[in-house]
Amino acid sequence: MPLSEHERQEFLAEPHVAALSVAAGPQRAPLVVPIWYQYEPGGDIWFHTAVGSRKAKLIDAAGRVSLMVDEAGARVRYVSVEGPVVRTEPGTYEDVRAMTARYLPAERVEPYLEFAMAEHGEQVVYHVRPERWLSADLTG
Repeated sequence: MPLSEHERQEFLAEPHVAALSVAAGPQRAPLVVPIWYQYEPGGDIWFHTAVGSRKAKLIDAAGRVSLMVDEAGARVRYVSVEGPVVRTEPGTYEDVRAMTARYLPAERVEPYLEFAMAEHGEQVVYHVRPERWLSADLTG
């Protein structure tokens, strides 16, 4: 059964790891990779990645992405959303900190930030406007 608009937005707002999919060109399947993301109901989705990475180059070329999040446990649900990139901007330390704090326990935020800032390089933030939604609650 499809989720209501409210249910799917609330589900997407939870800190799930998303599968990001972006076109990878002729004769290639889409690139599909796990990402951390931020979303508030009614708003745009945002995430960051390394400047110049394959993912960033493909997103820049395609101009749109799909994200899929799911839950398999006591409940079996998913939300898939597709939309255009509506804004890009340089990633900041604050962006990386906000994302890290969303996904990791407080005691792991600082150690991860030290690692991420040293190893991941310059970041770019992508803002995506959700246009097309698919969702279901398969719990029965």
